[in-house]
Amino acid sequence: MGRSFYRRHLIRLYAKIVREKASPEYIARGWAIGMFYGCLVPFGFQLILSIPTAFLLKASKIGATVGTLITNHFTIFIIYPVHCYVGALLMGRGRGLDEIRRIMEDVIRRQSYEALWSIGLDLVAAFFIGGALLTAVMTPLTYFFVKGLVIRYRKRKSGQRTALRQ
Repeated sequence: MGRSFYRRHLIRLYAKIVREKASPEYIARGWAIGMFYGCLVPFGFQLILSIPTAFLLKASKIGATVGTLITNHFTIFIIYPVHCYVGALLMGRGRGLDEIRRIMEDVIRRQSYEALWSIGLDLVAAFFIGGALLTAVMTPLTYFFVKGLVIRYRKRKSGQRTALRQ
């Protein structure tokens, strides 16, 4: 999996975002919802929450689905320990990063919510506090980034069509 593999997937993702037949706000709202749940809610519950929220807030269901994929089987090894570390720091319980990494690797390896709860309420609270901070940063960034992508793409396409007619 080289650079071209990732480039192809990014281009495909870009095409999905900008070619959806809806307003830029509708599309961006869906992606922001997906990012919100992808950052805040543990893996497994994200789609259960993001799809109904997208219906309620009249947002892109595609964006709400794909946006949750910020946390996936590859990124949780980075994101979840960071959630816990940042959350613990914010709680004033500055546990060492090595301890948090060891605990989270065990939870991920066992892949059960019982394992997550067995690590203690402090770490679970740290997980959600750290996740809330990431959510507060990433959700608005995602909304404005996606909205800007769609608007720029449509302006460029509109300009190309105008130039072809002349």
